[in-house]
Amino acid sequence: MLLLNKISAWISSFTLLMWTQHPVCTSSVMACEVSVDPPTNIEITDPGHLGHLIIHWTQSVSLQNLTDCTVRYQLRYYDTYEERWRSVRTVKLNYTAQFDLEKPVKVKILTLLKCTCTNGTEVQGEETERVYTPELPGLEGSRIREFHCVFYGNEYMDCTWESGPAEPPNSQLHLYYWHSEMDETMECPEYIVISKVRRGCRFPRESLIEFAKFNVCVNGSSPAGILRTAFFSLEVQNHVKPEVISSLQVSEIKRLVKFDWTPPSGLVPEHCLDYEVESSTMMADGTDHQRKVLENMSFDFLREVESKKICFRVRSKVNIYCADAGFWSDWSQTKCTASEEIYIPAWDRLTLVGLLVIVIVLVLVLCLSLWILRKIFMKKTSKKDALYTLYKQKVNESMPTILSPIFQ
Repeated sequence: MLLLNKISAWISSFTLLMWTQHPVCTSSVMACEVSVDPPTNIEITDPGHLGHLIIHWTQSVSLQNLTDCTVRYQLRYYDTYEERWRSVRTVKLNYTAQFDLEKPVKVKILTLLKCTCTNGTEVQGEETERVYTPELPGLEGSRIREFHCVFYGNEYMDCTWESGPAEPPNSQLHLYYWHSEMDETMECPEYIVISKVRRGCRFPRESLIEFAKFNVCVNGSSPAGILRTAFFSLEVQNHVKPEVISSLQVSEIKRLVKFDWTPPSGLVPEHCLDYEVESSTMMADGTDHQRKVLENMSFDFLREVESKKICFRVRSKVNIYCADAGFWSDWSQTKCTASEEIYIPAWDRLTLVGLLVIVIVLVLVLCLSLWILRKIFMKKTSKKDALYTLYKQKVNESMPTILSPIFQ
């Protein structure tokens, strides 16, 4: 009994020793007697890249001396361009993201902690939020409107706009742009001027970047004060408008009409294009229009029996494999089949020829039959006349012989 008491006391002492050396996780936060505090000193810095902001923070003091632990951060920020929250997890103490500087910048961040005593489970702390509201100086109603960019044939991009409803007279507008391969913002390389007023900017291909944010701001000044700044962010590959297709060909074999074309000029790769064909078939009772989107550069059309002339035109657009969006090119010139007469298929033509031959044969047979009948009739008539003449001659010769004894 004494031995059992000693063993029990020894086990209790060993358990107490292990408790003091390895603290267990609290059930409330599932962490090793350490609260998972959020990051501190959260700041949002604008380096002057037209909305490309830097978010940085520092680790909580309570987590700086931990061993056998991994600390990560979950950052969420509100994308005002797409109007949804985006989330990222990182071990770094900073992150860069794109924001619309005309709207509040919202950021939420929390700490993720994984230690040996958590059995590999990542413990999540409380989330903290920061909101940065940019200043929007400038005259009310002076902000530009209808900002629109088109990347023509992958060769140059025109961005145009309309004046704000309350833009003062004699205003001077300026456009600045930036992307990730630039050290600092630059002004528009070539302004589009209409009636001595800046209405847009032309960017050569060398100043652009694809599949990355291309940031733009338009501001200005006037005798009445500064104008309200407008910010925009786009990806230029989503604004491509191909050139007009110029090389077209229409051929026809029996009822099959074939419409072919070559890719448009410009720098858009051939494999990046979809095509839309519009066909117009002129019928006896009107014109029938049809449209079809194709990936290849050929369109086969089966002509209707009663159709007259058929006309085609085509346009192109960057497909979903090369961009998320884009613009249709202008329509090509219309190309038509040569004939405007009502089409008669080959089998109908053969039928008509056959019927015509049969009619001709029947007419010939009828004529021949009539000729033969006429010949037969004429032959019978001639024979009858000859017999009657012979009979008459015989009668005339026999009459004197009969009457001679009577008169004697």
